[in-house]
Amino acid sequence: MKKVVIITGASQGIGAAVVQAYRALDYRVVATSRSIQPSSDPDILTVAGDIADPATAQRVVREALATFGRIDSLINNAGIFIAKPFTAYTQEDYANVLAVNLNGFFYITQLAIAEMEKHGAGHVVNVTTSLVDHAIDGVPSVLASLTKGGLNSATKSLAIEYAKRGIRVNAVSPGIIKTPMHGEETHATLGQLHPVGHMGEVSDIAQAIVYLENAGFVTGEILHVDGGQSAGH
Repeated sequence: MKKVVIITGASQGIGAAVVQAYRALDYRVVATSRSIQPSSDPDILTVAGDIADPATAQRVVREALATFGRIDSLINNAGIFIAKPFTAYTQEDYANVLAVNLNGFFYITQLAIAEMEKHGAGHVVNVTTSLVDHAIDGVPSVLASLTKGGLNSATKSLAIEYAKRGIRVNAVSPGIIKTPMHGEETHATLGQLHPVGHMGEVSDIAQAIVYLENAGFVTGEILHVDGGQSAGH
């Protein structure tokens, strides 16, 4: 029976690349995002909805089980980043970042792990950011650090809690990746924020997630894919 992965934030950028990477591994994919369109691939089930809403998480898991019968992996890729000076954040900004980055992780991960426990195996990957470890002057990132830093810590905590139950939990911590979020005119400037001198590609993150998927002895790992950002400047 083919394995099944749920991928959040799956309609573009990193998420879309991760969908293709798991199809290449012959997984069935449950892909969710607010704007996701139906797929012509019978092994890709799309579920549109706001991952911050617990009802979306319930629907994704329910439809995954109804269509494919199991859940083997969960990739928590959905996230938002609002770059503003700290004192310029509005209550709405704060609520939105917490809703997507933390609530979006909590509800679906809780449901997915409950299913993984039933067959004593599973894998969760959280996509975070290297800004958590290495803040950069001129890139205001308090809300990213508050939420994604929480996910890094939760990754280790869950890894230990479920280590003896066959469920692994890891994180991929990207640098700045070429996605539709960043216009091409910004690429040169953003590239210079990395010691290697250029931005990352979505394929870099997808490959890191595939590595973790296949790395049965790796759990609780925060894998930095960031052109050296977290190592220093």
